[in-house]
Amino acid sequence: MPLPPDNSDDARVQRDGSAPDDAGPRLSRRAFIKSAGAAAAVAGLLGVKSPPAPPAAAPAANPPLAGAAERLGPGAETFTLRVNGASRVVTAEPRVTLLGALRDHLGLTGTKLVCDRGACGACTVHLDGAPVTACMILAIDARGHEITTIEGLGAPDRLDAVQRAFVAADALQCGFCTPGMAMAVSAAIRLNPDPSPDEIKRAVAGNICRCGTYPHVLRAALAAAQASRGRG
Repeated sequence: MPLPPDNSDDARVQRDGSAPDDAGPRLSRRAFIKSAGAAAAVAGLLGVKSPPAPPAAAPAANPPLAGAAERLGPGAETFTLRVNGASRVVTAEPRVTLLGALRDHLGLTGTKLVCDRGACGACTVHLDGAPVTACMILAIDARGHEITTIEGLGAPDRLDAVQRAFVAADALQCGFCTPGMAMAVSAAIRLNPDPSPDEIKRAVAGNICRCGTYPHVLRAALAAAQASRGRG
């Protein structure tokens, strides 16, 4: 049985892509593809450019305002830290800890890297007078705070009362825990000038000494507290 003639639009388009005279002006798929390709080629020759990339964020020199979002990284940022009473400029990636900034960028190696997990207390420093583990704080988050390290507690020619007491009581062996232990004791005595032995034990509970010098540390802390009271 013969099929009826196909009167659809596609059937009326001739093989070369042109429409018969009685169909009026039409755009075949082949002609559309050709014109689109030509337009793309012309655009390439004219040097059509993509929009410029947004400018990089400016270095974070100061802490952000309260409630303001801050864009940091992924590259290094330049910022200022207040360390041992002086302003120190640091250029470091936002992922760098305060411990890393002190040791690797400022050369203050008295603060020791031991566990790097906030569990041993060897990296204890003072942040606004309070003892903190420097390996658990990002350096860039310490902006706007007063940081004190063991170097800021005293120097070899002018030791702090706590440092002198540690030497006199022989409260150290290998020395890796000693800076953090001294910083913890110093913060405790500043908070309470007349601590009991139990209060000293609580103050250094987060500081581990694998050499076992705890009795000497306790004796040194009580002596330092007494010396501080006498000086005051």
